[in-house]
Formats: sequence, structure tokens, C-alpha cells
Amino acid sequence: MTREELCSKKLEALEAFDFPETAVSCEKYGNGHINDTFLVICKDGDKEKKYILQRMNNDVFKDPVSLMKNVVLVTDYLREQIIARGGDPERETLNPVRTREGIAYYKDSIGSYWRMYKFITDSVSLDKVRDTDDFYQSGVAFGSFSGQMAGFDASQLVETIPDFHNTPKRYETFERAVEEDICGRAAGVAEEIEFFRAHKQDMEYCAKALAEGRIPLRVTHNDTKLNNIMLDAKTGKGICVIDLDTVMPGLSVFDFGDSIRFGANTAAEDEQDLSKVTLSLELFEIYVKGYLEGCGGALTEEEIRLLPYGAKNMTLECGMRFLTDHLQGDTYFMIHRENHNLDRAHTQIELVKDMERKWEQMRDIVEKYK
Repeated sequence: MTREELCSKKLEALEAFDFPETAVSCEKYGNGHINDTFLVICKDGDKEKKYILQRMNNDVFKDPVSLMKNVVLVTDYLREQIIARGGDPERETLNPVRTREGIAYYKDSIGSYWRMYKFITDSVSLDKVRDTDDFYQSGVAFGSFSGQMAGFDASQLVETIPDFHNTPKRYETFERAVEEDICGRAAGVAEEIEFFRAHKQDMEYCAKALAEGRIPLRVTHNDTKLNNIMLDAKTGKGICVIDLDTVMPGLSVFDFGDSIRFGANTAAEDEQDLSKVTLSLELFEIYVKGYLEGCGGALTEEEIRLLPYGAKNMTLECGMRFLTDHLQGDTYFMIHRENHNLDRAHTQIELVKDMERKWEQMRDIVEKYK
């Protein structure tokens, strides 16, 4: 879509949504890479009101109608929970704006899908932690999301990305990439291939716990990065979880684990100097404390016990996906240098090794806060 077409369609979408104020501007907003996001500033007399308008990327999300059904189900349920405990539903959850026809999305004249949310006032989103309290607040917020959704039947939700964290299926894809070796790269990464083969059982552990009924299927966010939390601009406390596109049925330990994989690693995800890659036990403990506080007792004993396994599983899965993409010719993850995905795989492998060195300490930390 050209810039001119995008401008035309955003105006068409603005006309479709039912909000009482008069829009005075609608400009690009944020640094997201998937959806086109705009900040809409409106006036109602002397009062200013803001909204977020987004064109959803239906190349990534093939079924935007079902995606928005998920969003509505989740946000409606969260509103009920927030109101019941005396919270502020205007700030503590996303609030979709309906169209004039009463639905939560608009399909424009060329088939693009749009949505609109009320803007969360006096809040900030961070790409990097400023201090350890930011990571703690992230844990509280994602834990609170899990806790508040604990009474919701996760089977009502559609998988917006099928098998997103189906690690055994990811492993099958990895083995197929090794066997096909379409780029002739397998011989050069034999040691890395063997590492993931040696950890096959680790990558089946949590899925097996679900299959055996030892842990429940829950509503999960599946993108638990710091920048998907809105923090109060004054107090720095976590207010609201955003970016609900990947909310699906899943495992609480995976949401926890991906936060640890990304946030408690002392190095960048593509760090080439592997001596910099370690699991920060300080950050691990801070997140465990915040996450379990936020959950408010909603997790089962077995889920809590499996939190370290979730961290290891997500790190293994991510590393295996990077190596798979390297073997397949770098077709999924964007690369910026030769062997970029291999570097990313090496970082995840090193992080798993450090987790294994610190395994008993990780388990002791979880036991301390359960």
C-alpha cells in the first residue's frame, strides 16, 4: 500500500468508528513493525481526547475477524474483573472502540482491517528497562493478566498463530530442515544440531505436563516483552498489558519463560561475544517475585514448580527456531549480517547452558516466593 493509499484508507476508517469527538489530527505513532499505528487527537469543545487507530497486518494474522473476537472476549472479561475489585477499566485494560455498526473492527474498501482503542492516558511504554523496578513491574503486570484471566475458559479463544508455542511440532520442523538441508549448511552446524537433539526431552516436558493434565490450559499473552506493558508516567507502576494480537490458549509457564529468556539475559539477543551471555539471577528473582505477586495465587503448585522449565523451554525453542531459519536460508527472521540467525541461536544455546549451571538456584528462588 502506498503512502497516499494508506492516508486515504485511514480517513475512511476514521469515518467508520463511532466516537463523539471531532478528530483534528491522525499521525503515525510508535515504532511497531507489524501493524500501521496512528495517534488520533480529537477535540470536544476545550477538551482533548486521544485514540489509537491501527491497520492490522493480515499477512501476519490471517484471520483478523477471529483475532478481534479474541480481543473483545478478553477485554470484556478484564473489564468485569477490574470493576469488581474497584479498579479503573479505562486505564487497566485496552478498550476497543466500536464502529457505527457496533463491531470492533472495520474492513475498508480494499479489504484491509482496522481497529481503534481508547488511548491510555498518563502512561509510557519502554523498549529498555531503566532500572530493575521496570522488570519487576513487568512481572507484576503480566502476572496480574494471568491471574485476572484465570477464571476464563481459554478454549473460547482462536489460535491467531496456530502452533505458535507447540515446541514438539517446532522440533519436527527443525529435524525436517536438517534432513532437507536446502542451503548445504547442516555440516557446518553439526554441534548446534546435536545440542538441540540432546535437549529434545526438555522441549517436551511442559507439553507432556499439559497432556497429562498436571497443568491447565490458560489464556496466555505470548509476547511478554517490556514494551507490551503500559507504565504509569508518574509512579512507574505497571497499569495495563497491551498488544493482545497473540492472546491464545497456552501455558502460563511459557509466558513467564519468554520474559526471562528476553529480559534476564545479560546480553543482546544476537550478541556475538558469548562471554557476555548469562542468566542474571538478580533479574530472575525480581521477575519471579513480581510475577507471582501479580498472579495473586491463581497458579497451581505444579505451574509454579515448572516456572524454571518454562524459561528453559522458551530459550530452547527460540534458539532452535533461529537455527532452523539459518538452515532454511533465513526466510523468516530478518537478518542484517551473514550468519545472523546462527549468532542468535548461539546466544540462546549459551543462555540455556548458563541456566543449567544455575538450575538449583533458579528452583530455590521459585520456592522462596511461591
